[in-house]
Amino acid sequence: MESKVYSISEIKDILGIGRTRAYEYVKKVYEDKAPFRVIKVGNNYRIIKSSFDNWLDGSMQDIS
Repeated sequence: MESKVYSISEIKDILGIGRTRAYEYVKKVYEDKAPFRVIKVGNNYRIIKSSFDNWLDGSMQDIS
C-alpha cells in the first residue's frame, strides 16, 4: 500500500531545500493551515500528498 503522506525529509528533497528550512516551512504551513494540508502526530509533521502535489502543480504552472 502506498503512503498517502510525505515526511519532511521527502518534502525537503522534492523542493530542493535544506532540512532546517523544510521544518520551518512545514511548521508555518501547519500553523497557517495553507497552502496545503499538514497534520501533526506527536512531534512529527506529515504532509498530505494529494494536497501538496496539487499545490506544487499549481505553483509550477505559475512559473511557466
